[in-house]
Amino acid sequence: MVSVAPPIAQEKSPSPVQIVRKNFSETFASSLKTFGRTIGVGFESVSGAASDIVRLRFQYREMLHQCWYLITVTAIPAILMAIPFGVIVTLQVGNLIHQLGADSLLGAAGGLGVIKQGAPMATGLLLGGAGAAAIAADLGARTIREEIDAMKTMGISPVHRLVIPRMVAMVFVAPLLNVLIIFVGVVAGYAVAIGAQGVTAGSYWQTFGSFTTVTDVWLSLMKSIIFGFLVVIIACQRGLEAKGGPRGVADSVNAAVVLSVVSIVVVNLVITQISTMFLPTRLA
Repeated sequence: MVSVAPPIAQEKSPSPVQIVRKNFSETFASSLKTFGRTIGVGFESVSGAASDIVRLRFQYREMLHQCWYLITVTAIPAILMAIPFGVIVTLQVGNLIHQLGADSLLGAAGGLGVIKQGAPMATGLLLGGAGAAAIAADLGARTIREEIDAMKTMGISPVHRLVIPRMVAMVFVAPLLNVLIIFVGVVAGYAVAIGAQGVTAGSYWQTFGSFTTVTDVWLSLMKSIIFGFLVVIIACQRGLEAKGGPRGVADSVNAAVVLSVVSIVVVNLVITQISTMFLPTRLA
């Protein structure tokens, strides 16, 4: 007699709900781990920068090189971005103010819009686009070429040698770029207000100086420094963890830019809410 093998029990395929739940849980857990590693890189960079400066081991040459590179890739785009932004703010706010019959307040509205929101956001987006992409690509290429592993084998910390100089350079360049955008944006808005809106120069600068305080400028500079710090930490973390060859470098660059922009928008919302509560707009 021919024996018949028992039927093989077919495994039950997971339902779509189970697949979605598993993917969501894995993605959420991976995101939390990545967030934790990013915070770790940030703390190590800040503490390491202080110790390197005190022990005279800070990489000044690398920092200056990164400063110059960031300035060359962001200065002209900053000017090109600041001009239309100042013009748009002046035209949109100017039309509303003109209907209310308060043309003399155009200087205050344009100045506050550029200084408190436009300049730091433009600074963060430029650094998050050009700066983050360059840093992530550089460190990612070093990682897949196993240069980072070679540095660790020789007892050289990649954070102290590569991350800290880039962090200091980004934090140094961010407020300079912010000041440049403020100057160009305000001048562009002034030119449009005088030429197209029919506002007198005296009333423009009078209201600009009455409503825009030194605190607003310091807040704008602080926001740009925070945005620059977020950008460089995210870019360095993604670059140091690149894997998978050239495709991995491209993925790290893409992730660095996207995460930088999202982080800047979220942090700007939080800072704006806090500053509005404790530092409301008032006459100078």
